[in-house]
Amino acid sequence: MFEGKNSSRREFLRQTSTASLMCLAATGSASLLHGGEGAITHRLQAGTACVDVTPQKLPVLVCGGFLSASANQVNDPLFARCLVLDDGSQRVLIMVVDTLEIPFEMHEGVKAAASAKTGIPTDRMLISTTHTHSAGSLVSALGTKADPEYSQYFPGRLVECIVQATKTMRPARIGWSSEQHPSGTHCRIFIRRPDCLDLDPLGRRNVRAMMHPGYQNPEFIGPCGPADPEISVLALQSPDGKPLALLANYSMHYFGAAPVSADYYGDFVRTIAQKLAPSDNSFIAMMSHGTSGDQQWQDYADAPRTISREQYANEVADAALRAYRRIEFVDSVPIAMAERRLTIRLQQPDAEMQAWSDKLLSEMQGREPQTRSEVYAREIALMKEQREAVRKLQVLRIGDVGIAALPAEVYAITGLKLKQQCPLPHMFNVELANGSIGYIPPPELRPLGGYNTWPARHTATQDDIEPIIVRELLGMFEEITGKPRREIVISQGPQAARILAQKPAAYWRLGEIEGDRAWDISGNGNHGTYEIGHAFYLDGPDKDDLRGKGQSPRAVQFAGGRMKAHLALGRNYCVEFWFWNGLPNDNRGVAGYLFSLGPDRVASCPGDHLGIAGTASRANEVGRLFFYNGNERKEFLAGGPVIVPKTWNHVRLMRRGDEVSVQLNDGAEPIFSGRVSVSLPDAFDVFVGGRSDNFANFEGRMAEVAVYAMT
Repeated sequence: MFEGKNSSRREFLRQTSTASLMCLAATGSASLLHGGEGAITHRLQAGTACVDVTPQKLPVLVCGGFLSASANQVNDPLFARCLVLDDGSQRVLIMVVDTLEIPFEMHEGVKAAASAKTGIPTDRMLISTTHTHSAGSLVSALGTKADPEYSQYFPGRLVECIVQATKTMRPARIGWSSEQHPSGTHCRIFIRRPDCLDLDPLGRRNVRAMMHPGYQNPEFIGPCGPADPEISVLALQSPDGKPLALLANYSMHYFGAAPVSADYYGDFVRTIAQKLAPSDNSFIAMMSHGTSGDQQWQDYADAPRTISREQYANEVADAALRAYRRIEFVDSVPIAMAERRLTIRLQQPDAEMQAWSDKLLSEMQGREPQTRSEVYAREIALMKEQREAVRKLQVLRIGDVGIAALPAEVYAITGLKLKQQCPLPHMFNVELANGSIGYIPPPELRPLGGYNTWPARHTATQDDIEPIIVRELLGMFEEITGKPRREIVISQGPQAARILAQKPAAYWRLGEIEGDRAWDISGNGNHGTYEIGHAFYLDGPDKDDLRGKGQSPRAVQFAGGRMKAHLALGRNYCVEFWFWNGLPNDNRGVAGYLFSLGPDRVASCPGDHLGIAGTASRANEVGRLFFYNGNERKEFLAGGPVIVPKTWNHVRLMRRGDEVSVQLNDGAEPIFSGRVSVSLPDAFDVFVGGRSDNFANFEGRMAEVAVYAMT
């Protein structure tokens, strides 16, 4: 579990962090954890509790909407559910509550009161929410204020739940597993076509990324990021095998339910309880919220799916139970937890936003907002009072499983960064934990705009906070495990091996998940740079020879930007890559430039340029690949089949002096060839996903770009 069964106690002590040493003092060395000969073991103790937190007085203000709303009935109850674990060295708790969000200050008060009654340190308490949009309101956000009476009633119920859980401590066995459930969650934020930009609250046409685009909406290209389809399960049972508790984690925002309701989270726990412990009221099932800022159950790239909330919950529960049945339970595990305070800078609205807000608020004359614009006018005014905020990050180790607690709504790609780099072999993320600072998109998506970036208290975080949070959490995992973070490895199938064997001058996989660097894996160090206007880690071409160890390839989505690299190719070169065009072929004069050689941002664009022809070409050339050598020579070749939008294609371009040929999709013969003069003696700048002068840059995905310098 740690350094292997034969590692010595001395070596293990040397490599573990302070937190891990505390665990070891109680549990013995790694080789003795599971009861080997001479073992010093401490059987795991666990306690559980479930307390009703449904509003007692109706109507109650309801959270989660743009405008203020209230509920007059309870459709299904809300609960706080608590799990307390003790490994003999320290005691920790995990609580999940059926509500949208709990204010940070309320978290702090609940923890202090519960600690005084139970002795559990406040930094050993992880409290999160399910994020149902159908509960009583505890926070003031957008058009809804916190319900004052419910906010008074609520904290005491959480303290009671924690106290009850500590009173039920008993010996337990624990285990964990996971299951992929890709049909249940999808990216809900789609990138708009450049000719279909939407309006922000101030009426400016600048929105390139927006949530809930509608099914197969032709104004949108595709999702801005990946989904995280993994359901993680942590379960406990009594020493004789009786189910005690199940904690699940899934990255899906919410399903939708009439208030007051726990949404699908309540259906999920009821289904799990009915199937695992139908006659045991003491069994506790919990569903924690994974990294879901951009996730939803609807697949907007497909046709609408008719499914009820209960059916959806049953499907997720079935997947969780498949994972549960694979669990191998153990009697004792080491537990370690760390907490770190993080000060987050909050951005202030610019002068244009301030003036717009002041004017609109003056016209409102103190009344409550009644439109989206009025909501944002008030948000901008309220932001003037905020400069920074403090939140807490937490990591928890339970045996070989790690849990990261994030006080925000982050995207699935953020969760995947943590899962792929965590030193522990199993890991899941719990967002909306210990309060929330709102939406935190990754840096590359902020310039695309949209709801998650509009000026408001829940979107005002500094642009670079996402990588800071990832770095801090991974550092904390290193501290409590004594192990370094893992490296993110892009899948490498047979085609990648074939390309590397041909000694390319540069090979950009374009499968990055973070940063602005396009890494050249050829060994030549010709790394590229992503310009603003892209999204990472989209699904790549679904081809067998691109898969490595069962992993599908990834691709970058270009949305106005390019990838630029600097290398000399001369008059003789070859380039091959995969591309997926997101625009209709007749959308503009040139559907998009895929690859370009030439000086950066020179208007006459001398060099070589490969693209998809649009309406500026002859009618019989629209949608076909073409080659062009710039606005001075204006020599042009085109041909081959029409490129069907939103399909993957492989292209190979070869130039030998004035001879140019292009092959498509493994065709033995070129789709076109001919003589095109070299308009530059040498080309030092290479552009992927756009032309050298930034004209008609590609709108779509690209992957596996290899460039060869030929003699």
